[in-house]
Amino acid sequence: MMKYQLITDATADMSEEIFREIPELDMIPMEVILDGEAKTYGPGGDLSVEEFYQALRQGKYGSTSQITPYTYTETFEKYLKEGKDVLYLAFSSGLSATYQAALGCVEKLKKSYPDRKIICLDTRCACAGQGLLVYEAALKWKDGADIDGLAKWVEERKLSICHWFTVDNLEYLKKGGRISAAAAAIGNILQVKPLLRVDEEGKLVVAGKPRGQRQAMNMKLKAMEESWDPSMGNNVWIAHGDALKEAEKLKAEVEKRFPQARCRIVWVGPIIGMHTGPGMQALLFWGKKR
Repeated sequence: MMKYQLITDATADMSEEIFREIPELDMIPMEVILDGEAKTYGPGGDLSVEEFYQALRQGKYGSTSQITPYTYTETFEKYLKEGKDVLYLAFSSGLSATYQAALGCVEKLKKSYPDRKIICLDTRCACAGQGLLVYEAALKWKDGADIDGLAKWVEERKLSICHWFTVDNLEYLKKGGRISAAAAAIGNILQVKPLLRVDEEGKLVVAGKPRGQRQAMNMKLKAMEESWDPSMGNNVWIAHGDALKEAEKLKAEVEKRFPQARCRIVWVGPIIGMHTGPGMQALLFWGKKR
């Protein structure tokens, strides 16, 4: 029996296949406002990733909400009452206030459960990058790693998760306030597919401006060539926003160039997908540097 509970949130894009592999992992659902209607994405939620992208392609738009203090308290306390400690791996503080909200709940719960250990870590990861980190941590958890040892491992390795991705259409970055309307219009005309990455502070930064799908894919592969470190882990995740054919092409190229890679294709969920839109392609791997 595990003496502590590993928890993450719905920004960690992980497939159903992964949850069948590690059913003990707990994931906190998150709220999505879609076309004015509140939905819940994650375990037990009422919004599937397929329904989400179908809505976006129909012209609907919305927003996301961070996890409430009530939800954090309810989730953590469930395990504390069972006599378990808690290790929570949170969405990057560089992209959301989720981590800070969780810390506030943790401090209050420590007063009510002074004999329990509650550790809340800022992964500085997002999307399937967070998913890859959580997955690797969960395997160690299942193998018997103690809570302090696993927390130390996450802290030491989290900045080695490399996130490289491109978007198909600049409209969603414009709606999210990431770029101006003029830049979006010009970029779409020129077929610019911005290459973005998550930096050491867990923030999104533009790393290049490839034109067309092929150039965008080649730039992601070049980034992997320059920094991939299979000695840290050979699991490579390819995430897509309702663009499976393109994801399969990227997977084929990764496997061709990096025979050691163990590739897995996952969806980009609504929490990130709301801001990147359909067609997003992400390449996530362990690297010597972000």
